[in-house]
Order: sequence, then structure tokens, then C-alpha cells
Amino acid sequence: MKKLLILCAFLPFAAYAADDCAELKQVPDTVLTLQKVIDLGLCRNPQTAASHAALRAQRFNKNAAYSSYLPSLRAEAGANKGYEKEHWNDWSYSASLSASYLLFDFGRRSSDMAETLAAYRAAGFDYSETVQNFVYGLVGAYYELLNADADVKSAISAQTVAKTAHDTAKKKYSAGSVAKADVLKAETTLASRDLDLERAKNNREIAKGKLLTKLSFPADQEITIADMESSIGSDAEMKSIEELIEIAKKQRPDLLRATANKDAAWHKRNSAFLKNLPSINLSGRLGWGGNEIGDVFAPDSQRTSGSIGVSVSMPLFAGFANMYGVRSATASYERAKEQERNTSNEAMMDVFTAYQNYKTAQTVLKQTDTLLKSATESEKVTSGMYKVGRATMLDWQTSQSELLAAQKQNNAAKYDLYIKRAAVALAIGDIKAELEK
Repeated sequence: MKKLLILCAFLPFAAYAADDCAELKQVPDTVLTLQKVIDLGLCRNPQTAASHAALRAQRFNKNAAYSSYLPSLRAEAGANKGYEKEHWNDWSYSASLSASYLLFDFGRRSSDMAETLAAYRAAGFDYSETVQNFVYGLVGAYYELLNADADVKSAISAQTVAKTAHDTAKKKYSAGSVAKADVLKAETTLASRDLDLERAKNNREIAKGKLLTKLSFPADQEITIADMESSIGSDAEMKSIEELIEIAKKQRPDLLRATANKDAAWHKRNSAFLKNLPSINLSGRLGWGGNEIGDVFAPDSQRTSGSIGVSVSMPLFAGFANMYGVRSATASYERAKEQERNTSNEAMMDVFTAYQNYKTAQTVLKQTDTLLKSATESEKVTSGMYKVGRATMLDWQTSQSELLAAQKQNNAAKYDLYIKRAAVALAIGDIKAELEK
């Protein structure tokens, strides 16, 4: 049960009272960090709430299963008026209290209890997986909005450069040092940059709406989120693929759930077999009866009766139901074993894929950093050369376009690296580790 309730792992980050955040109509007007966004999402998300309700239902089923270890009591009371030989007899009254307790059943009760506990663990791991998948989706939406914000800033920067180029071209044209074509080219570039900015703003609105929807707020509200303060992506911080696989085997919810389901199927198979064996029960009964209600409970009543005994029961024939029940449970156990093996194979592939994607994202970010530095320097040099007449407007336009492309690629690579890291955390079943960065 080590990671049964993954929600507990997020409780230290709680920034809002559950009752308050669930009733919020407006997004908090503060700057929200990733951890605060996760807290808000977990509090308000209906999917995780439904999954938690399913877990609670399974917990109650588990608690109910303990009743088989306790005696059962039954109280009865009745009133009868007999009819005989065309005459109604007097009313007769009775009351009884009976108890029974299972003494021995060759372990069937224990198998049933073990099956219920395994099913409860499986429900817990299912809830854990639901929460982690939701958190991963929030992480992705958070970084997508940061990326969209960065693209807007890049577009504004490119627009400023285009305005500078346009103003420079107009001054040079007025001085008679360049042709009218330079001014027209600069106007075209500026119009293109205006269009790029509008597209970037549109993409930001879409990214914002996606995040707000995941937080169960209307998509047209405003939200302010904090950029990531820490830098990630160094080779030293990354574990080896072997270490990640070992962590996944111990923590990944779907793997643990598959194992719990296999255990439940194994105990169910045993229970189905043990149904064919005898069971020993202890029983007792105490009853009262009389023609008057007062006589039934009178201390000196002579109509008191009782019994105590031990009984042994064993099914001899049930229409082959028990035999087929054993075969069905055995087949279900074999199925659960194969599902566990298949889940393990898929999990290992998920870890390997996430690891390779993250390593690639590290390389891409380094390459785009180099590209951005080169494009920035190239644009500065080309603009200076144009101002002194050693470069054409086409050269400057080209360098501006290359700079804008490099900025967008660098923005995408930066936040894609964060998302790929979160994917690694999800693959090993420890998304909480991503929130601690």
C-alpha cells in the first residue's frame, strides 16, 4: 500500500482550502506557480473526484468483508392465527434470537478476504494513475501557456525590429541613398510581423483556455502563471535507463494495479476451489412463545426454548456450477497473469521512450540556444551593415526572419524539455518529483 493514495503526496502543496477552491467562480488574481495550479486542479477536477469516490466504494467493500470473521445475529418475532376445522384458533406469539459463527472452512474465508484486499489495492493504484495522468496533463497545459507567452514576446520583439527597419528605410529613402523598393520591402515585413503577433496572441488565448478548462474555469477568464525559475536538462541530473526502470517497477501505478489484480484473481481461484470443501459452523438459538404477548417475555415463562450445536455442511452436487466456477476462476487468473506481463512490457517501453525523448530534447535545446545566439548576432550585424550601406534590405529581412524562427524554436525547445521531463516522471510513476523542481 506504499503508493495507494497518491493524493496524499500532493497534500503538502495545498494552497487553498478544499471547500473554498471547489466553490471558486473566478481564477485567483495572484501569480500561480505550477504547484499552486496542481493544487487548484486536484481540488476542482471531476475526473479525479469520481476516481476517488470509486476508491472509497472499494474501501467500504473491504470493510464489509471483515464481517465474515464475526458472528452473525438474527432476531425474529411473529404473530400467528391458525385456521382449523372451519374455526380460527387463538393468536399465538413468538420471538427468537439466533446466532451463528463459522469455525472452519479450509481457508475459503481467508481467500475471500485476501481477494477483497487485493481489489482494494488495485482501486488505489487506479486512483493513483488517474491523478498522475491528470497532473501530467496540467503540467503540459501549463508549459504550453508559458511557451505561447514566450512566442508573443518574441513576436513583439520581431515587430519592434521590423518597425526599426521600416523607419531606417524611410530615412535612407528620404536621403536618396536607397530605392523606394527598400521601403516597400520593409512595409511588407512589418505587416508580416503584425500578422505573426496576432497569430501568437491567438495561440496564447487557446493555450490559456486549455489550462483554464482543465482547472474547471470558463475559458474566457484570465490567469497569470509564473515561469520556471530553475533550469533543468543537465546530464548530471538524469538517472540511467536501468535506474528508471527499477523505479518504475516499484512505483508505477498500472504495474502495481496489474499485480494486485493478479493477486485478486489468484485468491478468487482458491476460493472457488475451496467452495467444494466442507465448512463447520457453530450455532445457537433462544426462543419464546405464548398465546399472549406478555407471556412471550415473561421471566417465568414456561414456553422458552433454545438450542446450541455444531454443524458440518459440504456441497455434493450443484449442477456442475462449482466445477465450472473453478475453471472460470483459473482462466481469469491466467488472463490476469498475461495482462500483468503485457502491462510490464508496455511500461518498460514507455520508460525507454520517455527517456530517449528527454535526452533528445536536451540536445535540441542546446542546438536551438546556439542557433538563437547566432541568429541574434547575425541580425545585429546585418542591421548595422544596412545602415551604413553595406547590406541590402533583403539581407536584413532574411536575418529578421531567421531570428524570429530561432526564437520560436528556442521557446518550443525550452518548454518541450520541461514536458519531456514530466513524461519521464509519469513513465516511472513519480509525477510528484516533477513538481519539486
